[in-house]
Amino acid sequence: MLEAVERYIRGEMKPDERVYFEQLRKTNPEVDQLVVEHTLFIHQMNEVGELRKFKSTLNEVHTDLAEKGMINSDRLKGKAKVVYMWRKYKRVATIAASIAGITTITISLLVWSISPKSDKKIEDLSRALDKVKKDQIVTRAAVNNLQNNIKTQVIPNIPYKSGGSGFLIDGKGLLITNLHVVRNARNIAVQNRKGDIYNARIVFADAQKDIAILKVDDDNFKPLSPIPYNISKSSTDLAEPIFTLGFPRDSIVYGQGYMSANTGYNGDSLSCQIAIAANPGNSGGPVLNHNGEVIGILSTRQVSAEGVVFAIQSKYIYSALNQLKKEDTSFQKIKTPNTSLLKGMERTEQVKRMQDYVFMVKIN
Repeated sequence: MLEAVERYIRGEMKPDERVYFEQLRKTNPEVDQLVVEHTLFIHQMNEVGELRKFKSTLNEVHTDLAEKGMINSDRLKGKAKVVYMWRKYKRVATIAASIAGITTITISLLVWSISPKSDKKIEDLSRALDKVKKDQIVTRAAVNNLQNNIKTQVIPNIPYKSGGSGFLIDGKGLLITNLHVVRNARNIAVQNRKGDIYNARIVFADAQKDIAILKVDDDNFKPLSPIPYNISKSSTDLAEPIFTLGFPRDSIVYGQGYMSANTGYNGDSLSCQIAIAANPGNSGGPVLNHNGEVIGILSTRQVSAEGVVFAIQSKYIYSALNQLKKEDTSFQKIKTPNTSLLKGMERTEQVKRMQDYVFMVKIN
């Protein structure tokens, strides 16, 4: 398999063989991940080789110029002769060291591939935020004071420092996101694609599943019409096309990919693996299938492999919501849509219908 991967990367496969192999990548996440990791490994090794070659050439030129007296150098003076001799034959030593280095890296990769993975190999997809403009944030207390015509001291603006994404599971202002997006937050705000900002609070948190439910707690928020997407209770087939919406930047961003595996990192049964480009800020955003059904909450990505991203399976949204209803009876009437209104629509229309239900989540 490794030989086939190398032939694929070097472009040595015949057209029909390449088509077959690319189909294999789409249906077998392990093969796809092997290609990604081996490509990265070869790229890094080439960079190391080129850097060593460049440094060796510089040293040879410097030594040659010093021997001819064209530049002043302490390499040929007194004790510096030892340094000169070392640098003169450094190329030979470099080649030997490179061979040893490649052997060490290869062995390390083999050990890594069969050893249990550490959590440090993945990272969450929350992002740091720049300080907002002074007129962008108004706290709920300030809003109430203005509404009641009470003259009070101006409340300082809140400098939101980090955040991610979230999406509505109820049109009246109930959102789902990752817990790591809002963990240890003193203040939380959600912002729609138009730039409107509303205060929010955590009403439920599940550390094990990395799920948090937020409630928009702002008199300026107007309930939205029924949610156009529904939340799937079952897993998605391998290779099925998926898409995401989120806020890795200040404006909403669309991404597309496919389902890679029904389990997450290192066999994690709480999540699934998807092949898609994801960046800091995508945490908490929805992952949807072609019918416009939410099949996951985008959460983390693998550091060492491009396009290997993980999402909390959507069925756990139901367990979180049911637990919230048990803990707080005021949420008893909350019901998620049974069917998706996006089914059968073109992708552009699906995105237009649902983009108002996806929010940027900000905390400080």
